Amino acid sequence: MYKVFVENRPIIICEKNTFAFDSKLLFSESIHSIEKDVFPLFEKNSPKTPIVLLTTSPETEFKRLFAKYAMIYAAGGIVRKGEEFLFIKRFGKWDIPKGKLTKTEDPQTGAIREIEEECGISGPVIEQFICETYHTYRDNHKGKNKLTLKKTSWYGMTYSGDEVLIPQEEEGITKVKWFKKSKLDKIRSNTYESILEVMDSYFGTTEDILPKKR
Repeated sequence: MYKVFVENRPIIICEKNTFAFDSKLLFSESIHSIEKDVFPLFEKNSPKTPIVLLTTSPETEFKRLFAKYAMIYAAGGIVRKGEEFLFIKRFGKWDIPKGKLTKTEDPQTGAIREIEEECGISGPVIEQFICETYHTYRDNHKGKNKLTLKKTSWYGMTYSGDEVLIPQEEEGITKVKWFKKSKLDKIRSNTYESILEVMDSYFGTTEDILPKKR
């Protein structure tokens, strides 16, 4: 099964008979293209309604639908210090620190590097794998407006230092802040659907505050 956030809205590509009928889901067995079929469905339905594409081969359909998209690999994570969790504010929305992998690094190494660069801390330690997400966007670098599909690997980490948080301003980050779990509604009310997916996956493994190791 694949779940891809297109224009901040979910498309689920899965095998037939995976889902029972649900009025909150929009089912289809024929989507020829994102532009011609998915966008019109988005316009006619609630922003929260996932589109479910039923198929005999999810991998084949995933590759076909996103064949025109350049694939980018990224990694990041939720960092915990005691009972607080680290988030960044980028382009006016709360986010989890993450970034594009170099050609030679693995996701774990890249996730740590990106958190260190974007937040100004050093030495976060990976404790668990959280999930993977896919989302699309248009890369306007050098005016190319290129369709891009980003696959991000997410990790749960711990940090025990006391360094001053420094936002990486050249990446559009204006704030880096620790939040208690009881204050995370502020994040949830102003973030992306794919980030909510990561938060649900991570905090869904918790009892009270602290995440369990997997």
